[in-house]
Amino acid sequence: MFDGKTYEPSDGPRLGVQLAQVASLMRDSQRRTLYEIAHATGCPTQSVSARLRDLRKPRYGGYTVERHRCQVGVFVYRVKAQA
Repeated sequence: MFDGKTYEPSDGPRLGVQLAQVASLMRDSQRRTLYEIAHATGCPTQSVSARLRDLRKPRYGGYTVERHRCQVGVFVYRVKAQA
């Protein structure tokens, strides 16, 4: 299901749980920073960023993930609900 240069098959279950947690939280289309998403899901911020990228991929739903700068160096993300 997952892939990449550093992917290990033993990581699959952990990444799947992270993806489900991030997707579940972001389904409400609210804007959140990576820190807020990480705090709410218990996932590291780097993992949250990777899972948001995953949500853009067709195999994980092909969601539109918006990113807006809210201050210098800080972005908010929103996963738009699919029609």
